[in-house]
Amino acid sequence: MTAPDRRTLVAGGLAAGLGLGSARAAPASPPQAEPRCIVSLNPCLDVILAHVADRSRIAALSHYSRDRYGSTIADIARTLPFTYGTAEEVIALEPDLVLTGRPSSPVLLDTLDRLGIRTLQFSVPETVAHSLAQVREVSALVGRPERGEAVVRRIEAALAAAAPAPGARRVSALVFMPGGFASGPGTLMDEMMRRAGLENVIARYGLRGSANVPLEFVIADPPDLLLSGEPSRGLPSRAQRVMEHPALARFAGGMERAVFPERLLFCGGPVLIQTAAALSRTRDAVLARSA
Repeated sequence: MTAPDRRTLVAGGLAAGLGLGSARAAPASPPQAEPRCIVSLNPCLDVILAHVADRSRIAALSHYSRDRYGSTIADIARTLPFTYGTAEEVIALEPDLVLTGRPSSPVLLDTLDRLGIRTLQFSVPETVAHSLAQVREVSALVGRPERGEAVVRRIEAALAAAAPAPGARRVSALVFMPGGFASGPGTLMDEMMRRAGLENVIARYGLRGSANVPLEFVIADPPDLLLSGEPSRGLPSRAQRVMEHPALARFAGGMERAVFPERLLFCGGPVLIQTAAALSRTRDAVLARSA
């Protein structure tokens, strides 16, 4: 898996925040039977499914989730079947429920629709509340709402544990994704940063959503902390080039730099547990060094 492939799959929701839920289920449909053969075609949905569904009912996850570099559930995913998201692979599994991200291939969606295969689309959540709602929706769809509630409680506990101490100084920070993008106001990462006591400097640079941040902005107004996603193996990213640029050492030498794992950058749901912990650890390290 390369980083651009993963971003292509999930970044539509990062920038657009298109809303949660099914794009194809008719509102007046009768209650659905509990699914017994579930296929997920999206790595963020894979994570939720792995936490809430019976293992025996997961017919396949996406191939992205098998990559230890980019997935928080690689060890689990490698024990389960997978697909590359083609209609032929999905049809051969004879699923009674397919979960996919938005945007998805219109050809794939139309093919599954014609065959009467129940297919639900989800966007990448842009708020914690949206993410928790998505966990609850997926767990209800697979007939295990109590597991969804257990995951929600764990996420809420992790967020509470990651919150800064009362009166603590806020640490200004910038989180660079591997392609050089940074998440600004209106994104899930921005909310996670704020909850962890980090001030997202992309806002004071006058940028919104997910955007490229010019190096000149970072040099002219450096944050306390620059977090960079790990580069793809063998493919140095723009974020890495920025992190290693000699101008930063010369003009922003007091700025702390750290690596933020790519697998924590893109998804909500259970991934937020690890994201919250990573952000708070980095915040505490910066505050300790500046004390």
